[in-house]
Amino acid sequence: MQTRRLGRTGPEVAALGLGCMGMSGMYGPADRAESIATIHAALDAGVTLLDTGDFYGMGHNELLINAALQQRAREQVVLSVKFGALRDPSGNWGGVDGRPASVKNFLAYSLQRLGTDYVDIYRLARVDPNVPIEETVGAIAELVQAGYVRHIGLSEAGSETLRRAHAVHPIVDLQVEYSLFSRDIEASLLPTCRELGIGITAYGVLSRGLLGGSWSKQRSAGGAPDFRMVGPRFQGANLDANLALVEALRAIADAKGVSVSQLAIAWVLARGADIVPLVGARRRPQLADALAALELELSPADLAQIEQAVPVDAVAGTRYPAPLMAGLDSERG
Repeated sequence: MQTRRLGRTGPEVAALGLGCMGMSGMYGPADRAESIATIHAALDAGVTLLDTGDFYGMGHNELLINAALQQRAREQVVLSVKFGALRDPSGNWGGVDGRPASVKNFLAYSLQRLGTDYVDIYRLARVDPNVPIEETVGAIAELVQAGYVRHIGLSEAGSETLRRAHAVHPIVDLQVEYSLFSRDIEASLLPTCRELGIGITAYGVLSRGLLGGSWSKQRSAGGAPDFRMVGPRFQGANLDANLALVEALRAIADAKGVSVSQLAIAWVLARGADIVPLVGARRRPQLADALAALELELSPADLAQIEQAVPVDAVAGTRYPAPLMAGLDSERG
């Protein structure tokens, strides 16, 4: 398994990480046994980074990971945990809480659900506009000193926030959406991370399935509750335009004898050794397909052809609905 280091001071992890959110209902029903089998298959293949959030299924995801890690050596797994996102009993979003007392409270519950006495990387899920980032990061730094947290990360933070946070305590990585369909970080945020020595854990590398190569208009027409159905990129004319881009990628993938998803993942891997893509595989076949992308080497000519097929800003629609976009500090540069 290829490895990459998260930032200048972070842990060395496998070049692909496993994002576990989809195993807890965000993308429709998931099978518990298959989810655990997929985590096991990832670990057996050499994947070390498991990404979760305490609000994924209101604790369901952490408990699932706990079950999957039974009989596994804790030191062989890097657990990345997001906190701070608030939800009500109906599953609706209720903002974010980055207050120092809340940070410690969130972690206490996560440690219990995960069945561990430390978290490898702890990160605020979204920047709390009502709490200075210095206070939130300072609280996590106290948890580092106490041995409950090994490293500090952030998620969807902008350049100014990163600089302020990094001045309090080293930030090892920024978790942010990055794919052929989401390239906004290239203008300012990625250069800032590289200047500060902060790695990128890229989520949404398949744009929530759009770049997986099997999405269709019929799949968007209804069915089980699925977070993607409220996404602008999955609706109406936007979906038509985005699926046309996928078909342009498919022509390149077919010529190379690979899947569209492998091509999309390999493109992110090729953007720099400081970037670790997170793949949200919920089933073993999806995982196997994603892992095969590690064997795909893209030449400069390949990259140019891919980026000609999907130019910067070619995707139709924002990555979240407007209210959620407004809460992204990363969108401020």
